[in-house]
Amino acid sequence: MTESKQIQDEMPRAYEPGNVEQKWYQFWLEKDYFKPRIDREKKPFVIIMPPPNVTGELHVGHALTATLEDIMIRWHRMKGEPTLWLPGVDHAGIATQVVLERLLAEEGIDRHQLGRDQFMQRIAQWAENCRQTIARQHQRLGVSCDWSRERFTLDEAPSRAVRTAFVRLYDKGLIYRGERIINWCPRCATALSDLETDHKELTGHLYYVRYHLADSDGFITVATTRPETILGDTAVAVNPKDERFKAMVGKKVILPAVNRAIPVIADEAVDPGFGTGAVKITPAHDPVDFEVAQRQGLPLINILNPDATMNENAGPYAGLDRFACRGAILADLEKDGLLVKVEPYAHAVGHCQRCQTVIEPIASKQWFINTKPLAQPAIEAVVDGRITIIPPRFTRVYLNWMENIRDWCISRQLWWGHPIPVWYCQQCGELTVTVEDVKACQHCGSASIEPDPDVLDTWFSSALWTHSTLGWPDETEDMGYFYPTTVMETGYDILFFWVARMIMMGLEDTGNIPFHTVYLHGLIRDERGEKMSKIRGNVLNPIDTLEKYGTDALRFAVSTGTAPGNDIKLTQARLETGRNFANKLWNATRFVLRSIGTDWTGQAIQWGALALEDRWILSRLSRTIASVTSLMEDFQFGEAQKQIYDFLWSEFCDWYIELAKTRLRAATEPVLTPLTVLVYVLETSLRLLHPYMPFLTEELWQNLKRHLASDWPVGESIMVAPYPEADAQAVDPEAERVMEAVIEIIRSIRNTRIHYNVESSRWVEAQIYGGKLTPAITPYSQAIETLARARPVTFIGNREEAPPGENSVVAVLKETEVVIPMESMVDLEGERQRLEKEIEQSQAEASRLESRLNNSDFLAKAPAAVIGKERDKLGIVRDKLERLRQQVAKF
Repeated sequence: MTESKQIQDEMPRAYEPGNVEQKWYQFWLEKDYFKPRIDREKKPFVIIMPPPNVTGELHVGHALTATLEDIMIRWHRMKGEPTLWLPGVDHAGIATQVVLERLLAEEGIDRHQLGRDQFMQRIAQWAENCRQTIARQHQRLGVSCDWSRERFTLDEAPSRAVRTAFVRLYDKGLIYRGERIINWCPRCATALSDLETDHKELTGHLYYVRYHLADSDGFITVATTRPETILGDTAVAVNPKDERFKAMVGKKVILPAVNRAIPVIADEAVDPGFGTGAVKITPAHDPVDFEVAQRQGLPLINILNPDATMNENAGPYAGLDRFACRGAILADLEKDGLLVKVEPYAHAVGHCQRCQTVIEPIASKQWFINTKPLAQPAIEAVVDGRITIIPPRFTRVYLNWMENIRDWCISRQLWWGHPIPVWYCQQCGELTVTVEDVKACQHCGSASIEPDPDVLDTWFSSALWTHSTLGWPDETEDMGYFYPTTVMETGYDILFFWVARMIMMGLEDTGNIPFHTVYLHGLIRDERGEKMSKIRGNVLNPIDTLEKYGTDALRFAVSTGTAPGNDIKLTQARLETGRNFANKLWNATRFVLRSIGTDWTGQAIQWGALALEDRWILSRLSRTIASVTSLMEDFQFGEAQKQIYDFLWSEFCDWYIELAKTRLRAATEPVLTPLTVLVYVLETSLRLLHPYMPFLTEELWQNLKRHLASDWPVGESIMVAPYPEADAQAVDPEAERVMEAVIEIIRSIRNTRIHYNVESSRWVEAQIYGGKLTPAITPYSQAIETLARARPVTFIGNREEAPPGENSVVAVLKETEVVIPMESMVDLEGERQRLEKEIEQSQAEASRLESRLNNSDFLAKAPAAVIGKERDKLGIVRDKLERLRQQVAKF
């Protein structure tokens, strides 16, 4: 068996990811490559993984996050830095509970029927199953994170961090319990923060309702979009500067439906231009009205039960659903002559982000964080440059939100989550707030205490993620070495939900920033630019995708050519390009191995005895390394990968390897053999590409290493081999200039062949005016002949020496010209006859169409669409005729 046959047997003709990926991931795990070694002499590179929710499987957005972070981690690991990528998952309180409640509904029960203890067992088992699934899926994606440090937000250590942070904030007066207007989801039966509420523009109605004066026959008309809340009104308000209502202020009106007398008040919050200028004040169900009530001393009347049915304060409408109540009260208002008019009205309506139920603003006693004192240090950290946000345009977005931040409602009426560490004493009424569970009141010693029934907002524990995962509040070795972390990479859509809160809590808890850089990626969209969602049915399962195309192809598709903060269209074409690229490199490596045999010892590059194309590819490699390194340092990973792709696909595979083939076939002298450069450039390029396509590069690198009878390349794995560094001495502008001209000549001949539909088997004649480059490019006549299928290839210094003949195609290039005689490409007489025949046929078709379009009966009877279609056909035929005549003119 020949050496080349052995190599072919060892490397299949095409790359088969399924035979490679699991093998190498297991190898990396066994070698402990993912675990960093603490080295006090070196600064570590640290990413804490944004924890996926335990609501199911990973989606393709997680594949983008995993890919970008793995690129950074693998790159810095290859640079020799202690590199920690800490993985984890989030309990995702409301989201996970919604999922479980839907599953229970399919079984015909709800959580209350199941009971809290059994429900918690079910949801804990679900979370554990999801945790294992997510870990397996991440491993399929090739993530090189330290699995020995994996965390779950409800693990013991993060839970203690959550309690500690709560107690500290409470002791400082930054956490308080108060009655405020909150967003209430009737479906989830819990309070929501403003960020958990989606506001959708809906077309509703503006209802004008008449309120009669209590002591006279007059009335005042108010406008409302929610007539059911009339039942909770405690005043009618007008602007104090509105002359229309000055006489009304201080009087009382009768509330329709429940006949309760309420005052007419004056308040600056009223917009005189809205409706009639008079508005109803419902303090328990509107945030603006709540503030008015606080200023004016008005009572709060809650008219809703937690499930959005009307409570006892709704009088005759008690027990009705809120929307059924709206219909009933409108019917009664119209019957009593109090409904003046109804107008269409577009307005933003809040919806629960998780279940999309219309939320209700309700005055409720909840736990809040006073965020302004926390926001100011977080603002300063970004303004003074300690934290950089990439892309920079999101800095202003971040600052705008932080400068106008509102108090954060952190209590949730759920079962799944971190319990609020507060106990209420039934004896003395005091609160016990402590990290550890207690059995007695800390104030009076009574054992009659009740724990707070609520849990904390998921984002509270997530806000501690960068330090709770490293052991805080304990002074652990990990906390001392790896904090603050280096990069927080996440989607721009959770800049406020998560990133801003991590900065606030990191500074508050540790006195230091949680990370130095915030890298925000965009959203993954489908081919039409639509956001992926299960409702639209356009979601791509990353595991299904990598099964079809391979992990590295998926990683390539979600990252190449992308920019920070920009959305990405994930198309089948991108995935196919990734797969084709993998196969291109596979075949290039097979060629190199076949060329060197099985016992090639290799040799150092003889820089003084290199062929010009060798100097060119080494120069281009060095420039590519320098550019890629600069781009990666600037977090432009998509552009960096594109440049690696362009170099490998075009310059190395399409040009250098093809040029090398001509040299190898010509049995060039050993000193000028391209083998050493082929191996060097391939091995270096694999290391350059490794952070992006880890499985493919490891497989190819190991194949290359196995066939080299030497100690080079060094190391057991490409992932711990050094990342390439640019060699300034390898840069050769003159070699690049000459090879650029050679490539341009070959490309121009190929393009001309395509333009004139020259048969692939036909040789064309090429005359090349090389000017000053003639001596340098003349040695490449054989390469031009082979790669452009041109024979003979004649080099001429300039036009004066031999002007181009008639009927020639001339391509004017950067420093050269290429002349191709037409007779070398086509049979001139035969081509002329073919074109004239085609002109005759096209003319006949044009005449037929003109005749039809000049027929009055056709124009009168045919549908407009048919007439338009015929006119389009005529335009196409006329355009074709013009082009055919231009072609004939050349003969």
